[in-house]
Amino acid sequence: MVTIPHVDEIDYEQFITEDDTPVDNLFSDQQQRLLVEPLHTSWNCPQPFLACANVGLYFHPERPPVVPDMLLSLGVKAAKDLRAKKNRVYFTWVFGKAPDVVVEVVSNREGGEIDRKLQIYEEIGVSDYVIFDPDHEILDTDLRVYELRDGKYVQKQTYWLEKVELGLLLWEGEYEQQHALWLRWCDQERKPISIAMEQRIRADQERKINEKLSAKLRALGVDPNTIL
Repeated sequence: MVTIPHVDEIDYEQFITEDDTPVDNLFSDQQQRLLVEPLHTSWNCPQPFLACANVGLYFHPERPPVVPDMLLSLGVKAAKDLRAKKNRVYFTWVFGKAPDVVVEVVSNREGGEIDRKLQIYEEIGVSDYVIFDPDHEILDTDLRVYELRDGKYVQKQTYWLEKVELGLLLWEGEYEQQHALWLRWCDQERKPISIAMEQRIRADQERKINEKLSAKLRALGVDPNTIL
């Protein structure tokens, strides 16, 4: 495991927290949003959490960071002042833990997802490591999930992540006007965690049903406000 120096000895001005360099393609950008947005809008998590995309993950002051496509960390929350250098990225020694889940979306063969990054996430104690490879650049399957057991990653046979009580689902459909195979969060019954648009559609459908029912009741001389 990585040993961290005393926090008071660290000068945060030395760290690069953003370099203004584009790092991802349009598909990866949308996929990252699809993994982050529903957790903030629909997930009923009983504790505070941090879910973010493309944010630097520093695990040692003297080693370069990694930048996961998405990370989820339970029992923590972002600081109030996100402009402060100390609060701009995920410093493991500031949050007091490694993320619980890291997701990497494979775009090419150069990202190191299956070797370099896997070794780092294993070393720092990320409980679940997810590799989504829809184009089979480095895997012979769309999705692979690793679980940390006794300090080593073991490939899981299911897509349910016990630590965070979330599942993963390969879902073919339209998101942000793009039809593709997407990776989504789901509950234990494999029902997708809703995005905001799906919530709005369901609410609109329920409103229209209620309006039709109210109209029928009024036609029968019944005030719908007395029974609805």
